[in-house]
Amino acid sequence: MSCIRFLTKHSPSSSFSSSILRHIRFMSNVPENTVYSGPTPQIANQRTTLMQLRQKHRNSKPITMVTAYDYPSAVHLDMAGIDICLVGDSASMVVHGHDTTLPITVDEMLVHCRAVARGAKNPMLVGDLPFGSYESSSDQAVDTAVRILKEGGMDAIKLEGGSPSRIVAAKAIVEAGIAVMGHVGLTPQAISVLGGFRPQGRNILSAVKVLVYHDLLGMLQHPHHAKVTPKFCKQYARVGDIINKALLEYKEDVTNGSFPDAHHSPYKISEADAEGFSNELQKLGFDKAASAASEAVQRLNATK
Repeated sequence: MSCIRFLTKHSPSSSFSSSILRHIRFMSNVPENTVYSGPTPQIANQRTTLMQLRQKHRNSKPITMVTAYDYPSAVHLDMAGIDICLVGDSASMVVHGHDTTLPITVDEMLVHCRAVARGAKNPMLVGDLPFGSYESSSDQAVDTAVRILKEGGMDAIKLEGGSPSRIVAAKAIVEAGIAVMGHVGLTPQAISVLGGFRPQGRNILSAVKVLVYHDLLGMLQHPHHAKVTPKFCKQYARVGDIINKALLEYKEDVTNGSFPDAHHSPYKISEADAEGFSNELQKLGFDKAASAASEAVQRLNATK
């Protein structure tokens, strides 16, 4: 996914050539005491703002941007200090297993957005407008964008392409008070027109390259997605290999009976409880089950 730019009310409305917008509302909600013991309640001055991104751009400082689709991935981005977190419609492929980004719906995107909003307190949160949710009219575009912010907890929205209709949609959304990220380059939503996954825009002066979470980590990819991974995407780990290895080891341990062992079976059942359970099974006519339960308890106690 290639170049992105932001539009706001303060930006020229005729093209995507404006710089980073000046302000944005903080709309995400992050819970206290999460199971990852990470994010605490969102504090306004901790959220990356477009003023900060604009300052980085002016100072020629790199801006980091990675996709996230759920709570754990959002927590990881938050802990790493990533500037922008994109809840991308690429979830259609790398999470839901579709061949393209086209099938994912607004309601499905909102589920991803809310999960990410709970996990990330520092990155700017940008939600993708999925295919079919903004092309019909400016009213449709604004309505969808409002939902992404109000129901999804995002700070801004993203839409693909730089055609006149996209510019009109972006202008309407900005005038509604919502920050817009323009997206050119590899635009999967245009696969029908382009005849495949084909990068269209290259502007090195303004590009912020978006890395897909699963690509960056080297997780098991959707076959189609693996074929069109952008050339600029660097694989920083091979997490998929580690996951596969762990699952195979688990399967082998269960198959050969080495798991669960005594160390991983800390639970006990008293002889009285075991006998009572067995008696109840017998009353119900489950004699074989009662016998099997008694034998299992005896083996467990013998192991202990």
